[in-house]
Parts: sequence; C-alpha cells; structure tokens
Amino acid sequence: MKQALLIVLDSVGIGHAPDAADFGDQGANTVGHIREAVDDLFLPHLDEAGLAACELIAAGETFHGSSSFSCGALTEKSAGKDTITGHWEIAGAPILEPFATFEHFPDSLVEEMERMASVSFIGNYTRSGTAILEELGEEHCRTAKPILYTSADSVIQIAAHEEVIPLETLYKICRACRTIADREGIGRVIARPFLGSPGNFTRSANRHDFSMAPPETVLNRLSDSGVETVGIGKISNIFAGSGINRSYPTRSNAEGCATIDKLLAKQPSTPRLIFSNLVDFDMLYGHRRDPVGYANALREFDYWFGTLIPRLNDDLLVIITADHGNDPTWYGTDHTRERVPLMAHLPGVSKGPDLRESFADIAATLSGWFGTDHEGLTGKSFI
Repeated sequence: MKQALLIVLDSVGIGHAPDAADFGDQGANTVGHIREAVDDLFLPHLDEAGLAACELIAAGETFHGSSSFSCGALTEKSAGKDTITGHWEIAGAPILEPFATFEHFPDSLVEEMERMASVSFIGNYTRSGTAILEELGEEHCRTAKPILYTSADSVIQIAAHEEVIPLETLYKICRACRTIADREGIGRVIARPFLGSPGNFTRSANRHDFSMAPPETVLNRLSDSGVETVGIGKISNIFAGSGINRSYPTRSNAEGCATIDKLLAKQPSTPRLIFSNLVDFDMLYGHRRDPVGYANALREFDYWFGTLIPRLNDDLLVIITADHGNDPTWYGTDHTRERVPLMAHLPGVSKGPDLRESFADIAATLSGWFGTDHEGLTGKSFI
C-alpha cells in the first residue's frame, strides 16, 4: 500500500532567497550560519541524504558529489515568510497577496476584539513570546487581563497564565478574535498559555493555533480520493483541519518523531500521507536566537533520521523540507526569507531535482505519487 511521509523541519532554511532584500534578510542563512557558529556540528545522515548538497544548490553552486536521496532547493513564491504561507504553498496553494501584519493593533480593532471576547487586554505591541512574559506576566497575574501581542508575522497572539485564565477560556477568547482576523486578513490567532511565577514564567505545551481556512489544497484532493491524510504536530491547526483525516498534536520534535515511528510500524489499510511539522527548531531556538540549541536539535533529528533510513522501501515516498528560515545569528527575533532544502526518497528515481521555483512542487509530486488530480493547484512534480 502506497504511503508518503512529508516532514517539515520548521524554519530550517538554507540561504537567503532571491528576494530576501525585500524582507530585510539579504545574507540570512539558517543552517549555514549555525555550521559556522557551532564548530562540532556533525550531521552525517542528513548530509549523506543531501542537506549539504541542498545548501550548495541554494547558493547557486554546482554539486558534483552524490547523495542517497534526490536533493535540491525550493524557492518560495508566496508573499511572506511565515508558517501558514510556507505550509499552504507546500500543499499547492501559494499566497500571492500578503496577509495583514501590524506593529500594534489599531485602538478600534482592539476595542472590537475586547467586545467580542468580553475581556480587557494589556500589551498590544510587537515582542517575542518570552520577552512579553517578562514584561507583562506579573501584571497579567495581578489583573487577570490577557496579554495581546504580535510579531512580524500575520498573527494575533494572546497569552494567559493557565492558573489565572483556564485553557478553554483562553481558547474561547481566541475563537472570538478569529472572526475578526478573518475579516482583516490576519493569518493566525495563537493561544499562548504559560505557567510559573514572576521571574520564572515559562510557556506551556498547550499552545493552539486558530488559522484562517485555506483554499483547496492537495490535502483535500488526496482525502477526497481515498488517501488517508494524517497530520502530526500543528499541521491540522495550520490548515484549520481542512483536508486532514486524523491529527496527532505533539509537544516536541521527539514526540513527533515517535509518532511517525508508531504509524510506520503498522501497514495502513488504505493509501496514506503522513504530514509532520517539527516545531522545536523554530519555536525554541530560532526565535530565541540560540544557535547552540538549534544545532543540538539538528543533531537529535539527524540521529532519528538515521533510524528511518533502513526502513525505506519502494512503497514509501519520503520528502524532507522546511517552511521558511529563522537564522539564529540574524538580528531581531523573526523568521528569515530563505530557500529551503528538498531531500526526497523517490522509489525508482535517482536524479536530483536541483533548484525548484516553488514549494508547491511538493504538492504536485504527492499528486503524482498517489495518482490524484492536480488541476487548478500549483507546482510541477519532480517524479
């Protein structure tokens, strides 16, 4: 029974995109700069599969060696550098008009959100998730007012201490704001629960993304044609559940990889796509500008990836990629506009796809693999 495993290494970019200067990211290079910053970074399985080759291709250089996977570099067409635009394009639906972004939300919009959610916010400015807790966490605990903040992404973020505002109440507040976000063209509303005491606040694992509903994607086409679509991590949230038959939320990269192991250990009764997002790279290390932590996360994934390779067979298509960059050596705390790696185990195909013009080539490849209609979606298959 045919299967496909699509793993998105969240934020693992491999060099600035051709239009990076438009985003202030000319010169950004997530993996390349981590290699420079961490002397003993050794990724034997990923580099054997073609990660180092992908980096060369992204830089416009010719790769003369060999790799165990087909390899290349993907260039984003979408007008953005965030999670939603990256994943939707991977699924065959590039976003050519950018989502709305804010340095702070207009007073009239905040008042409307407060009225819809029956709350009074504090904050309303751009800040990283850890810094906002240092600045406003104590006031939140004292006043029970949720913290409203944003970033360079198209996002409304709402933070609350789990012992001050229960999770379900926080989620209800976010759902109320989602209605306004749809009208304003804001990609995500993110619930950011946290725990701890002043000076020692930590974000909990109960984050939840309330995303705008996507246009039709390859996930809908596959699901409608009888291919089971399984989301791991925040995949279902990113697509607002559209085209996802089964979802396994996870709290870490390790849990995501363990879930993949459990699914692959049992043959499915129908064709199946397993679509996983591994978020630790981005959430724990990219935004926090921690190249050493990022390098360790890459090492941990590389070790697990080495255990996957012996399990590959001719009925399993494997694609490893990313959705954007987040260079931990770059200024600020936001994503970086970069090309992303493409490493693919293509049964019966050994030629690398080289430099691709769109993340959506992955969607077209999935359509080709499962024999489903791709008309009306974007991308060119590399099978």
